[in-house]
Amino acid sequence: MSRRYGGSPVGTVISIIADIAALILILWIVFYLLDANTANSAVDWVHDSAYWLSGWSHDLFTIHSDNWRTVVTYGLPAVVYLFIGHAVAGRVSRT
Repeated sequence: MSRRYGGSPVGTVISIIADIAALILILWIVFYLLDANTANSAVDWVHDSAYWLSGWSHDLFTIHSDNWRTVVTYGLPAVVYLFIGHAVAGRVSRT
């Protein structure tokens, strides 16, 4: 497993955290687009977690379509966390 995630245990942990953060954000996008029941406690937990993870990207762009606004507001942080998380993990693994 550590080979897939960069070689060192610290790099592995960093990559896994970035992957989990991105997964939560992407899962919320899917739930939103499929109109999931927000009264469900699992859906509510994913929404609350995704909202917290993407707090810095809210209202970053003015998008009128609710679907596109959700995709951009939660998708951008997912990409950023994956990119930065794996870049840091790779850097940690090389040192």
